[in-house]
Amino acid sequence: MAVRRTRPMLGILGGMGPLATAAFYRKLVERTPADSDQGHLPVVVWADPAVPDRSAALLGEGPSPIPALVEGARRLRAAGATCIAIPCNTAHAYVEQLTRVTGVEVIDMIEAALRRAADSAAGVERVGVLATRGTRAAGLYEQAGARLGLGVLQVSDAVQRTQVDPAIRAVKAGAATEDAVHRIGTAAQALRDQGAQVVVAACTEIPLVAGAAARVLPLVDSAEALADRVLTRLW
Repeated sequence: MAVRRTRPMLGILGGMGPLATAAFYRKLVERTPADSDQGHLPVVVWADPAVPDRSAALLGEGPSPIPALVEGARRLRAAGATCIAIPCNTAHAYVEQLTRVTGVEVIDMIEAALRRAADSAAGVERVGVLATRGTRAAGLYEQAGARLGLGVLQVSDAVQRTQVDPAIRAVKAGAATEDAVHRIGTAAQALRDQGAQVVVAACTEIPLVAGAAARVLPLVDSAEALADRVLTRLW
């Protein structure tokens, strides 16, 4: 009788937003080198859309998401997850606290995305980032970039307000329209004008409207980078 090989279980702490969580799981499945159902990783998902807005909390405009994140991580651990992926860049501002409280291992999405950007072409030194206001305020990509020896460029406050923020809101509202695609493309052009050699879609909603941006600069999908890091860790 064949013996089933036991694999570690991935926990996905999601719901931030729901569409981005579903898209991440699909990317993970598509990128897994399995030739049958049984070849894929066991995964348990906790998706709580009621987690308070991460950007609002970081900007001092809303309650902390930590209690909800801790609750989700504990549920995943109780279900057997050996490590956790969080397909939300902004939530990574709370990973240190989450790990300290729960002891759970969280796979680093920010570093994975920047390493992918650095490896996307020879001589990459300046990486543009399209992100939420919370991710910008927390300096997540700037801190990781400093560790990796990469310069990180952000769009101006005006471009963030008029192009990036409305596009993210549109996806969260279920309206990933051509207007949102155009806005993200405009933001990518602004980064190119600033000297960016590659752009990271550093909000998991952005890849859903990044078609025009990918024609402006080589584009790294942070969710895809996270999926590949998961496979490196667990496969």
